[in-house]
Parts: sequence; structure tokens; C-alpha cells
Amino acid sequence: MTDLQGLFVPLVTPFGPGGEVAADALETLAHTVLSDGARGLVALGTTGEPATLTPGERALVLEVCARVCAERGAPLIVGAGSNATADTRAALAVLPRAATAALVPVPYYLRPSADGVVAHFTELAAASPVPLLIYNIPYRTACVLDADTLVRLAAIPNIAGFKHSVGGIDPTTVELLARVGDRSTVLAGDDRFAPALLALGGHGGILAAAHVATAEYAALVEAWRAGDLGRARALGNALDAVAAALFAEPNPAVAKAVLAAQGRIPTPGLRLPLLPASATATERALSALDRLRTATVPPPR
Repeated sequence: MTDLQGLFVPLVTPFGPGGEVAADALETLAHTVLSDGARGLVALGTTGEPATLTPGERALVLEVCARVCAERGAPLIVGAGSNATADTRAALAVLPRAATAALVPVPYYLRPSADGVVAHFTELAAASPVPLLIYNIPYRTACVLDADTLVRLAAIPNIAGFKHSVGGIDPTTVELLARVGDRSTVLAGDDRFAPALLALGGHGGILAAAHVATAEYAALVEAWRAGDLGRARALGNALDAVAAALFAEPNPAVAKAVLAAQGRIPTPGLRLPLLPASATATERALSALDRLRTATVPPPR
């Protein structure tokens, strides 16, 4: 087990009116989510659009997030790696010193065998200066791992655990938590299924929806970890409409639109091939947030 438990916010990358990275807005956003209850930050996760950033922009994002985490004493998880073992190893070698862990995806597109995936992470974990969180997201990678393979991965030294995003609660998820949940960190990565994964014994989440409802998601994680079932269920039910609205269009379009509407980032802009959220999706998300604020949730037990 590691201390990478609780709520982590995978920060968006705000852009200014000219399309530049809005570093000041990113810094303010990072401080705000930590003040509102997030355990730590994820920099350069998928939600941060790292594939569309230049090397200099990625370095700027890391600089800002590392500074905030150092000031706040918060853990920083850094998204790193590709579908090539050698390239990922090189990326891990230049992680900032402030990084607490690296979030590394299962190799995508190539569809390696289970043994190939294990060999990939064995080499990376041995070389990495920080523990690795394996990003298991088969609907993006086209690489489906069974429970036996996940258990093998959990046993590799310097593997901290998983961001588990399989699009639901399937038999593999249940078996993973049953077999290694007491010795490997499993963080929810699918916002709508986070309450269910926490109920099975998950240790927290890396949740994009927490940008706009940080305190509520932090309370959700804490309620499940404390065994406060009534509060946990009520929070999960109240948050579901928010998560559904934020993911109605490709992430992070709706989240950015809401943050911009709230005045928390300068623009809702994204970079191609992503497009800005529609007005309809934005209004639905704002309405869901309004309903969340008036939801009846029991106080902590």
C-alpha cells in the first residue's frame, strides 16, 4: 500500500484568449482544489490535454503543479509514457523531483500479450525513480487485462497500484479488489462508477468531475473510507448527475466550459482535434451543479 489514497484532481490545462497556456489560472485552480479537499494533483493526465501541448508547455504545467504541491505538502502524480517501453523509460528518467508517482498507461494500439504488458511494466518499474500507477483503461488502449494479469502487475516492486477505468464494475474489478485491495492502491478513474468502486474497497479516485465539485467528491471518498454508508450513498447519488453531464461530450470540454462560466479559467478553449462544449451540454452541467448544491446529504456520522 502507498499513501496515494484519497481524491486526486487531474487538472485541466487552461488556455488564454490567444491559445497560450494560462499558467496563473492553472496555479489558482491547483490551490483551490487542494483547499477544497483534494489529497493531491495529477499533472499531464488525459484531462490536461498533454498530447496537444509542446514540450515547453508541458514543462510549464509541471513547474506550476510541482510548485503548488511543494507549497501545500500535497502529492503530485505525473502522467508519463507512451506505448513504447523505451520512450516511456526515457520519460520517467526526466520526471521532476517533486513527483510522488507516475501515471503510466497500459501500452495502447499495439495490443501486446499479457506477458508483454508484465514485461513492459517490470522494466519501467525497475528504472523509475518514483512508484508507478498503472492506468488501466481498455476502452482507450484496446488492451484488455484479466484479473490474473492485474494481480501479477500489482506484485511488481515499485508498482504502487492502479488507476482503474474499465467503463463499469465488471467481474475483473471485483476480483482485483478482492485479491489485492489490501496491498495495492486502486483508484477509481471512471467518475460515474467511482462510488461503486469505493464501495468495493477502492482507495480513492482520480476524477475529472472533481474540478467543479471538489468538496463533495472529497467527502464521498472519506465517507466510504470511514464506513459512513448513508452519507456515502447519498453523496454518490447526488454526484451522479454532475458526472454524467460533464462527460456528455469528450472530456475535458464540458468541465472547461463550466470552469470558464464560473470565472475560474480564462476561456473554455481546447486544442484540436477536441472541440469546445456545446451550449446545451454546458447548461445541463451547470444545472446539475445547482441541483447538487440543494441535495439532501446526511452530515458526517
